[in-house]
Parts: sequence; structure tokens; C-alpha cells
Amino acid sequence: MSQQLADVIISSNAVFTGLSDQPEPASIAIKDNKILAIGSEEEIRSYSGERTKVYPFQDQLIMPGFHDFHLHMMDGAVSMNGVNLFSARSEEEALEMIRTFAEARPEDSWIIGNSWDAGYWDTQQLPNRYSLDRILPDRPALMFHAEGHYVWVNTKALEIANINRDTEDPSYGMISKDKNGEPDGLLYEKAMDAVFRHAYNFTKEQKRELFANFLNHAASLGITAVHDLFAIEALEMLNDYDVFKEFEEKGELTARIHLWPALNGNLEHVKQLRETYQSDKLRVSGLKQFIDGVITARTAYLLEPYADQPDTRGEASFPPETFKKWVVEADKEGFSIRFHAIGDGAIRLALDAYEEAQKTNGKRDSRHSVEHVEVIHPDDIPRFKELGVTASMQPDHFAMSERGVYTDRIGSEREKYVFPIKTLQEAGAKLAFGTDFPIDVLNPLLQIYRAVTRIDSSGEAVWHPHERITLAEALKAYTAGPAYGSFREQELGTLEAGKLADIVVLEKNLFDIPTEDIPDTKVQVTIVDGKVVFEHTKALTGN
Repeated sequence: MSQQLADVIISSNAVFTGLSDQPEPASIAIKDNKILAIGSEEEIRSYSGERTKVYPFQDQLIMPGFHDFHLHMMDGAVSMNGVNLFSARSEEEALEMIRTFAEARPEDSWIIGNSWDAGYWDTQQLPNRYSLDRILPDRPALMFHAEGHYVWVNTKALEIANINRDTEDPSYGMISKDKNGEPDGLLYEKAMDAVFRHAYNFTKEQKRELFANFLNHAASLGITAVHDLFAIEALEMLNDYDVFKEFEEKGELTARIHLWPALNGNLEHVKQLRETYQSDKLRVSGLKQFIDGVITARTAYLLEPYADQPDTRGEASFPPETFKKWVVEADKEGFSIRFHAIGDGAIRLALDAYEEAQKTNGKRDSRHSVEHVEVIHPDDIPRFKELGVTASMQPDHFAMSERGVYTDRIGSEREKYVFPIKTLQEAGAKLAFGTDFPIDVLNPLLQIYRAVTRIDSSGEAVWHPHERITLAEALKAYTAGPAYGSFREQELGTLEAGKLADIVVLEKNLFDIPTEDIPDTKVQVTIVDGKVVFEHTKALTGN
């Protein structure tokens, strides 16, 4: 039989296949959308024909494409056109950033921003609508808090959403009011929905443009697969599966997209979606729901009351029995389930629901997961392995909240079990990393850096050094972990013959540079399905 010839051969002195803990010199032969063979330069030479393109990358790192296990595509695409307030250190500074941004975009009907956090401001005081009114009296403004579970809006936005002193709180959410009973411009959890319905009312054409921008941005960061998780009911109108399908049919999907619509008891609808979207590049992978909110807003659900506000321990977004019923039913239909669970009460409830499904439906390879896992009770750590549940984490999250504020909320006892990445891994949990974009930026290397250093929000101090993991472990949690979490470990996640050719080349070998240089390392080339979808200027100057 004649030797198959490769379309492309790439080689480097540093190839991280994900099968060992160090990069090694290797060449990779690619044909169509698969890896044909991987081996020494000598071994791979026989795959080279006159039409084969050969690209040597010297000491640049070649590795499996990054697989973001948790993000929100369209919401993120909108935020790419918004003002990022994360660096503001006072309310005045945030307002100045918003004003400059709004002036530069006179055609935008809504001014949208994200990532403000009063925990970092000089006063540490929450803002209100009146300060936004000063700079934007006539245009509606919507500013997401850094954790995405509450927003700061102006009077115009409240008027458009028809929110006034008589508007009642939704079942899981709160319209914050001042001492006179007037809405003060802060909306928590489901109270945000009324505003979103107006701010996110985009046309098909606008959605196409947003989606194309997202794909380009992802490719430039070496991201070859993503998991788009159900966010908020009102944002679902952004998620236009027809638009995604259109891109796939035109051959314009430059990342594999795994969709996770809402777990809400409506199984007929999602079963239909699962049948409709089930391709190599675009598929419904399972269902997602929120159990709780976030620590800083005290909406995360805790087993014991908050240290700095003993009259509350947060609450679950639906009654525990509802969650269990939904999980048992969806598990029976073969769905994988993912729960946003940040507080120890929410994490326990998620694990209890998965356990209930095992008892009722029998054990199966379900690969359910818990998202975020921020504050966990030590008793629940071994349950991840026992129940076969993935710990889906975003390591940079612990540097996104002001550490002092976070610690004040939960107190010193619970603080010992914050983002316990290494402890979970040692207890046998499968780790899968992502960004939660647009809550955080889309760059995978920032998450990698945070997992290996544990440097906190100060930029200097280390939060629980014993929870650091190695660079190889962090890279595997961003490649093989998500592939396993989506039942695709036979085709994705490592570089091996027969697997899909989803590969990234970085400008430097991460194993050879100071850790502080990791986040700024640039992507040279991104390959999805054997095709180059991103190339840094003249990166490919092969033979």
C-alpha cells in the first residue's frame, strides 16, 4: 500500500502532546482534518510529497488547541463592543471611562459596559443611577458588575424597562431601592431581565456580525472549541442557533461549538434541539442552570450565614426539590448537566441532585459538572470522584474579586476552602478550565498563569500556595479536561494520530519562560479541522 501523503507537516523542538508532562521535539503530519502521524522529523519525512507544505517552528510551542469549557459567546461578543471598567479605582474614574466611550459612539442606542467592582473603589460604596444620569441623561446605560450577577443602570434604562417604585421583585432577584422607596439603579439577578429585553434586541444581521467578531477573537487566542452555556433567560434571544448553523453551512465556523441550553423541565424542546444540532462542529451537548449567585453580592447560597451579614446565607434560585426533579428527568434522557454553584450550599445541592439521579436511574457515564466551585465544604470534595462529576473552574476568578472583600463575606473558616483546584485534583476530580467570558477576558493563558501561581487581586500576594498546580496539569485542564467533559476524548484534547487536527502554535515555549510572561504570550497559528483559521503576521513562511 502506498504511503499516505500529508497536506501539511509542522514541527518544533517543543511539542506538548498532552500525553506526557513535558514538550518534546516532534513533527506532525496533517491530512484533511486529521492528524495522520506524529513522530520524529525522520519518521515523518516519508509523509512529505511535492505538494506537502512544511512549516518548522524551531522552539515555539505546539500544543492541542485551547478548549474553553465555560463561556457565553454572544453576550461576550456584545461586551467586546462595550466599555470595560475593571481598571477603575473610583466611581468618578468609572464615570469618566463611560462618558468618553459614549461620546465616541454617538450612534449606539444603548451604552453597555462591564466589569466594574466597587470593592476596588476608594470608597467601596456601591454606585447609583444618579451619577450615571449626570453623564448620560438621555441615553439608556447598562453596566454589568464584574461578576455579571447585578447591573448598574441609569434612570433612562429604568424608564424603558418600566421599572418604578411600585415594581415588585421577581422570584429570584431584587430591585434595589433608596430610603424613599425609589429604584436606585442597582438590579440583582432576575431583576436584570426587564432591562436586557430592550438592550439586547438585535437584528439577524447584527447577530451575524457579533458572532463573526467572536469567532475571529477566539481564533486569535488559539481557542479551537468552546462551550456556550445558558446564561440568563432574557439573554437567550441573543443565542440564535440558526445563525450558528448558517456559519457552519458556509464553512465559516472556526471553532467547535458545544451548546448548553437551559435545564428548566422543558425536555421535549431540548430533545428536539439535540436532534437538530448534532454535528462535528455544532452540537447540543447538555443542559445548564444556575443554583445560586455570587459571594460579593451575597447571592451565593451558603450552608451557614454570611460572616458579615448573619441574617442571610443567600438562597437557591429554585427550590431544591425542583432541581432534583429536573436532574433526574434529564439524566434519564441521557443529558449531561452543568450547575452554576459558587457557595458551599449550592455545590452540595448540585452533588445531591446528581446523586439522586444515580440512585433513581442507575449509574451511568453522565459526566455532569459543577461550574465555578468557589467555596466548598471539605466533606464534598471527595464526592466529585465518587459521582464522576467534573470540576469546571476558571482560575482567574479568584483574582477578579478584591480578596479582602471576598474574605470578609465568608470569614476565615470557609476561606481555607476557596478555589481548591489542587485539592480537588488530588481527590480524583476531573478538572476542566474556561474563562466565563465575558465575565473575564477570553485569553486562556491568563487562566493558566493564575492556576500555576495563585497570585491574588493584589498582583503580588499568593492565595493558598498549596492549591497551585503544575503548568502541564493546567494545560491539560484546558485541553484534555474539556474534551473528556464533552465525551470527545477520542477525537480532541491531545495530539495523537487519528485525532482531529485542532492545534495551536505559541510564539514561545511556556515551559521555558518566566511564569509572569505566560499571559502575554502570543498565538502564532491556530489550526481547526486541519485548516489555518488564524495566522500571526507571516508566521507561516514554510517551504
